[in-house]
Amino acid sequence: MNTLKKRILDRIQPDLALIEEELTRNLEPHIPLVSHVAKYIMLSGGKRIRPVLMILSARICGYEGGYDKTLSVVFEYLHAATLLHDDVVDGAEVRRGKPVAHSIWGNPATVLVGDYLLARAISIASKTEQVTIIDTIASVTADMSEGEIHQLLHRGNLNLNEAEYMEVIRRKTACLIQGACRVGALLAGAPEDKVQALTRYGYDLGCAFQLVDDLLDYTADDKILGKATGTDLKEGKMTLPLIYAMAQASDKDRHRLATIIRDGARNPEDFSTVLELVRKHGGITYTENRAREHVGRARESLSVFESSETRSTLEDVAHYVLKRET
Repeated sequence: MNTLKKRILDRIQPDLALIEEELTRNLEPHIPLVSHVAKYIMLSGGKRIRPVLMILSARICGYEGGYDKTLSVVFEYLHAATLLHDDVVDGAEVRRGKPVAHSIWGNPATVLVGDYLLARAISIASKTEQVTIIDTIASVTADMSEGEIHQLLHRGNLNLNEAEYMEVIRRKTACLIQGACRVGALLAGAPEDKVQALTRYGYDLGCAFQLVDDLLDYTADDKILGKATGTDLKEGKMTLPLIYAMAQASDKDRHRLATIIRDGARNPEDFSTVLELVRKHGGITYTENRAREHVGRARESLSVFESSETRSTLEDVAHYVLKRET
């Protein structure tokens, strides 16, 4: 384990332990199958970055109440629900190194458990009796759904540009991390400048997180990643490394890339060819630089807060996003 990751884990370990307790305690299903499916997806290696960020955002704003751990699980429930739904939509086979839920319990049960988790998230949020918090979580849920639809509509679209793709990841990934940070500030009753600072932090962190995901799908070790590299390519998803490479490539290379994408990258040789061309035309480097820019902006957003261990942890989390392997 690298030094940065260890430092972060040492600081947040007490929070992580309480989050794990709250995840199970707040499920409250009447049907055991719901718990089986929900726990299968939630206990299969998730990082809990979203609930941790909500707690840290509340803490840096001086929150001293007792509802932060409970409210934080909203963001893990929302995340788990989207994973369950996305895997069904994508026809995925593996998630975090394990068979996907719908391959065990079937599509109908998996989708309905995802719906249950969405409902539990709203129910837990409603206990705050704060309209701004409930509205933020409802807006995040709608945004994530639209992001998935947007991505589905653009599947295999070779003309997808960077601006359109950034809108997809804003809705599909960044909005949930942004929402977690914003809700933490709102729970603490923070002044508007600090609410906005943490909202910006969450947005930029979320964008960087997804851009690194894009990179890992091309460059990670399958065993560490928990799924096969090239999955996005096989599913016809145009991510930034490929979008940029397509824009920079010669006519010959662009035609080669387009042919493989249309054919669904059916074999390892196709993926190797795409990876070679993506590297050749700067897609990997460009995406790394864009992720680094977002991390820099995220860290800058924290400048409105005084130096503290919590601020240092939030800065470290942003820095770690660039170095993660899963």
